[in-house]
Amino acid sequence: MALASCALLLILAGYAVLCAVQPFAPCRKCSGIGVRQAGRTVKLCRRCRGHRYRLRAGRRLLNTGRDIHRAGTRRHHHDRHTDREFTEWP
Repeated sequence: MALASCALLLILAGYAVLCAVQPFAPCRKCSGIGVRQAGRTVKLCRRCRGHRYRLRAGRRLLNTGRDIHRAGTRRHHHDRHTDREFTEWP
């Protein structure tokens, strides 16, 4: 059981590194071509909009988590006129 948990953690860590290094992957719907053939017509792929790449699911999750954290935290407001560490000499 411990070996399976360790293997799962290693796989997840590897996927996290892959998402950080290479956030885009070839589109699975059009096989990275950017167009799809529907009968006799050739159309842009709706999933990737013809860009040939899609954002990985792990990177999308990371971006969403970062946006939620950024929206929920306050920024440090520094006013240099009122937050003085030392008083000025007369």
